[in-house]
Amino acid sequence: MRQLRKFLPVLQWLPYYKHTYLNGDLSAGFTVGVLLIPQGMAYALIAGLPPVYGLYASIVPQVIYALFGTSRQLSVAPVAMDSLLVAAGVSVMATEGTEAYIGFAILLAFFMGLFQLLLGVFRMGFITNLLSKPVISGFTSAAALIIGLNQLKYLLGIELEKSNRVYEILWYTIQRLDETHWLTLVIGVLGIVVIYGLKQISRKAPGALAAVVIGIVLVYTMNLHEKGVDIVKAIPQGLPAFTFPDFSLGRWGELVPLALTISVVAFMEAYSVAKALETRKKDHQVDANQELIGLGAANLVGSLFQAYPVTGGFSRSAVNFESGANTPLASVFSAALVVVTLLFLTPLFYFLPTSILASVIMVAIVNLVDMKYAMRLFKEDKMAFVLLMVTFLVTISFSMVPGIISGVVLSILILLYHMAYPHIAVLGRIKGQTVFRNVKRFSDLEIWKDKLIMRVDAPVTFINIQYIRDYILREVGSNPQIRQVVIDASAISHVDASAVQGIIELIKTLKDREIRFFIAEVVGPVRDSMFKTRLMEEIGFENIYLTLNDALESEGKLANRRRARAVQHND
Repeated sequence: MRQLRKFLPVLQWLPYYKHTYLNGDLSAGFTVGVLLIPQGMAYALIAGLPPVYGLYASIVPQVIYALFGTSRQLSVAPVAMDSLLVAAGVSVMATEGTEAYIGFAILLAFFMGLFQLLLGVFRMGFITNLLSKPVISGFTSAAALIIGLNQLKYLLGIELEKSNRVYEILWYTIQRLDETHWLTLVIGVLGIVVIYGLKQISRKAPGALAAVVIGIVLVYTMNLHEKGVDIVKAIPQGLPAFTFPDFSLGRWGELVPLALTISVVAFMEAYSVAKALETRKKDHQVDANQELIGLGAANLVGSLFQAYPVTGGFSRSAVNFESGANTPLASVFSAALVVVTLLFLTPLFYFLPTSILASVIMVAIVNLVDMKYAMRLFKEDKMAFVLLMVTFLVTISFSMVPGIISGVVLSILILLYHMAYPHIAVLGRIKGQTVFRNVKRFSDLEIWKDKLIMRVDAPVTFINIQYIRDYILREVGSNPQIRQVVIDASAISHVDASAVQGIIELIKTLKDREIRFFIAEVVGPVRDSMFKTRLMEEIGFENIYLTLNDALESEGKLANRRRARAVQHND
C-alpha cells in the first residue's frame, strides 16, 4: 500500500480530503480556469497551432497530473517557453497550420511524455542538477525576449516570418514597420494596459479575461474586423477525440532529440516552480522522480487527446496558490471550466482579436526576464555571470535548443575545470591546539620545515591526480629539507582506479627521494577503496592515522625512540 501511495500520490491526499479545503480549491480552480482560457489559446498561437489546441492541452494533462504529481498547487498546461520550443522544432519539419504540423506537435507531446516517464521510472530526477541557476536564468530571459518579439506580427498587424533569432525578428520588423495596422496596435496596447493595470490592483484579478472581453466587444460592436483587425474566427466546438498520434509522419532523427530536449527543459521549469511553492506551503514534499512520472503521464495521455507539450507554469501556479488551492483538485476544476468552454462557449471567441492574445503573452513573459539576478551575479560571481550571458547570447542568436545545450556543456566544462584544478591548502597547526589551518589564511601557525602538510579539497580522480602529483613533487623539489609528506584526506570523498595508480607511483617517487608518505583523516568510503586496492599496502598501515595531530605526534615519538637507540648504540 505504501508503494502504491508513492506511485499514485492522489492516495496521499484524496482519502484525507477535508470539506474546509473545498472553498479554496473551487475558488482557485475557477480563477485559474478563467486565466487559462485566453492564455491557452495565446500559447497555442506561439506554438504555431490553431488556438483550440491550447484548450485541448488544458484538459486531460491537468487531470492526469492531479493523479500522479506530488505538488499540490502546480498548474500543468501550455506554457510560453515550451510553446516556442515546439514552434522552433516543428517548423523545420512541416509548414505551420498544416495537418502535418499539428500531427508533429502532438507526436512531440507523446515522445516527450514517454521520455519523462522513463526518466522518472529509472530515478533520473538528479538531472535537475545539470541545469544550474545561471543557465536557467540566461535561457529563460532569452526565451522571453524571443517569445515577446515574435508577437510583434500580431501586435502590429503585419506579416512577419517566425524566427528564433532576435536579430532576424528585429530586421523583419524594421523592414515592414511602415505597414503597421494602427487600429490593431491600439487594441493590443489597450489589452496590455488592462491586463497590467488589473494585475497591479490584484494578482487574482482576471486581467487576461477582461482584455479578451473588451477586445471582443470592441470588434463586434464596431465591426473592426471589416477594417483589417485580425480575429481568431471560428473555434471548433466540442471535446478533443481520443486518437493515437500519427506515427507514420517519421522524421525520428529530428523529432526524438527535440522531444528529449523539451522534456528536460519542461521538467526543470515545472520542478523549480513546484519546489518554490513547496517552501511556501510546507504541507507536502515534492519528489523529483515522481514529478517526472507525473509530467510524463500528463503529456503521454494528453497526446492521445490531441494535446501538445505541457508543463507547470509559474504565473498560473502562483495564481493557483494565492487563490487558495489546497489540493490538486483545484486543477481538476480548472479543466472542468475549459470543458464547459469547449462545449458551449467557443462561439463567443469568434471576434477575439489576435492582438489581444499577443498582449496576454507579452504581459505573461515579462516576469521571465530576471535582470536583478544577472546584476547580482556580475557583482558576486563573474564566472556564473559569464555562464548566464553565454547561454543568453547563444539562445537569442542561434535559437533555443543550441542555447540550452551550450549552457549545459559550458556548465560541465566549468565543473571539470574545478575538478581538474582543485583547491590545495598547505597546513600549519594553531599554536597550543590540535587544529590545522591554511598557512595562507592564518598567521602565527606552527610549521615544520621538514614536513609538507596539505589538504586536497576534492575527490581524487583521473582528471586531477596528475595535477595533485605535480603539485606535491613541485613543493618537494623547491624545498630539499622536506622529508615527510602528510595528507589531510578529510575533504577527499572518493578515489578512483586511476587515482589509486597515481598515488602508488607518487609514493614510489617519494621513496626514491627518501621522503615518507603519511595520510590522516580518511573517510569511510575512501578507506574502503584503499582496502580493496593495493593502496593500503603501498602506504602501509603504520603510515595511516586517525588525525593529523596523531600523525605528527607518532612520528615525533618514533624519531625520539630512534635517537635514543642511536645514543645507546654509541654508548
